[in-house]
Amino acid sequence: MAEPTGVETPYEGEPDFADPSGEEFPSEYTSESAPSSDVPARKPITTGNSYGTGRRKEAIARVRIAPGTGKWTINGRSLDNYFPNKVHQQIVNEPFVTLGAEEQFDVFVRIDGGGVTGQAGALRMGLARALTALDTETNRPPLKKAGFLTRDAREKERKKYGLKKARKAPQYSKR
Repeated sequence: MAEPTGVETPYEGEPDFADPSGEEFPSEYTSESAPSSDVPARKPITTGNSYGTGRRKEAIARVRIAPGTGKWTINGRSLDNYFPNKVHQQIVNEPFVTLGAEEQFDVFVRIDGGGVTGQAGALRMGLARALTALDTETNRPPLKKAGFLTRDAREKERKKYGLKKARKAPQYSKR
């Protein structure tokens, strides 16, 4: 039997997984990416008030934001009271989430016209416009990419005479 020489080959002990660059391989593989710690979360500039107007369907929202603690006032009511539906609350809050500025601004809104969904869309657009007016260079690109600055031009089609609604015809009768 041969005497050990002290030099191990990759096949005799543990395999040699060292990378030529000096990096080690991870012990586990996951589908999640590691959080990037080198890029801190960007916070928007909070110096002063800003104003924006948003429209969606028949709704118009006049939005004023000021640096604060995240208090919402919509027609004299809180966000939870005015929009009890969580989906509408999420739609309204999307510009802040996109910029990472949750609870940095107090929001004062006057909304009139339209229904609940139209008002939520109008408020989101007005909020995005107000944040863009606050700091155009840093806030506009992510808001524009998310589509919050584009006016949704879809409107309700008008009713035509001889029809029951815009396109629905009365039931056909042969006799």
